[in-house]
Amino acid sequence: MENFEEAAKQQDKDTAEKKEKGYKQFLDKAGKVCGIIGKWGYRLRKLILAIPVVILAISLAINNLNQLPAQVGIDLQPSGAFAQSVSQGTAVFVPLGITGICLVLMFFSRKVIFPWVISLFSLVLPLLILFMNTYPA
Repeated sequence: MENFEEAAKQQDKDTAEKKEKGYKQFLDKAGKVCGIIGKWGYRLRKLILAIPVVILAISLAINNLNQLPAQVGIDLQPSGAFAQSVSQGTAVFVPLGITGICLVLMFFSRKVIFPWVISLFSLVLPLLILFMNTYPA
């Protein structure tokens, strides 16, 4: 009877050791996979950050191209009149170019987040131009 109990205890101990060893192997493999994903994410961080900005900038440019009139007013005065007028192409492609320049600076910069945030702020320009020309004073 004692041998049977000792054998059962030894078998439980062996099973527990196998489970623990299996968990350790799983965690080691999961850690390696997470490390590889993190390494590639860090290497491709500029591209990963730039893709949504490019998509949004192009969609805003297409939207403005379809909705803005041929002559776009800028520099809204308190009287409700515009101080200057520019062509539709200028009003669409200058903000797109500013966003593009910010993204180029991001690709050449060692610090990624500052030019990326500036490129996000540059996406406000097309929205402001559309808003000013849709709802003047």
